[in-house]
Amino acid sequence: MKRPQTLPHPAEALVLARIESSVRERLARLKLMVFDVDGVLTDGGLWYTEQGESIKRFNALDGHGLKMLVVSGIQVVLMTGRESPIVARRAAELGLGEVMQNVRDKGVALNGLIAHHGIKLEQTGFMGDDLIDLPAMQRVGFSASVPDAPAYVTQSAHWVSERRGGHGAARECCDLILAAQQRLGAFFQPGLLGSGSVQ
Repeated sequence: MKRPQTLPHPAEALVLARIESSVRERLARLKLMVFDVDGVLTDGGLWYTEQGESIKRFNALDGHGLKMLVVSGIQVVLMTGRESPIVARRAAELGLGEVMQNVRDKGVALNGLIAHHGIKLEQTGFMGDDLIDLPAMQRVGFSASVPDAPAYVTQSAHWVSERRGGHGAARECCDLILAAQQRLGAFFQPGLLGSGSVQ
């Protein structure tokens, strides 16, 4: 999927315009990207009824971005400290093969994940927003966060999105990865993801 020409697509140049070269280098190495769910793929709100959690709000832009990563050959894993059939359903809709739920130590879980896939830490990215994410964020080659995360989390990240969690933050991250690897421009060709693809 990587285009042979050395000049970036105009969209790639736009996405990378304000990104430091050191961060671009980290992005270019990624083969696996892990996303937290609550606060990253959602706005962090928890909607409860007497029967338990009933609703999570996801963003279609984020969903499309995750699919773009997968189509480009970058593995995507969702890793959350909570347990929810809603997350499993959303992952299935997007064609994501790996969802890790009820994870209490994300650093340990990350180590097991990369060992399973045979991928190095510097080839792995993690996007999180809270204390539970820090052990993983501090190990990976590229760490990302959202602007409404606590300051001690954003300060541990190599990059922080402009959009908030659940409002396109993950899509920003996906576009950034694809642009750094010169894969974003390919999606401007019609039909790459299919006209009826779920977002």
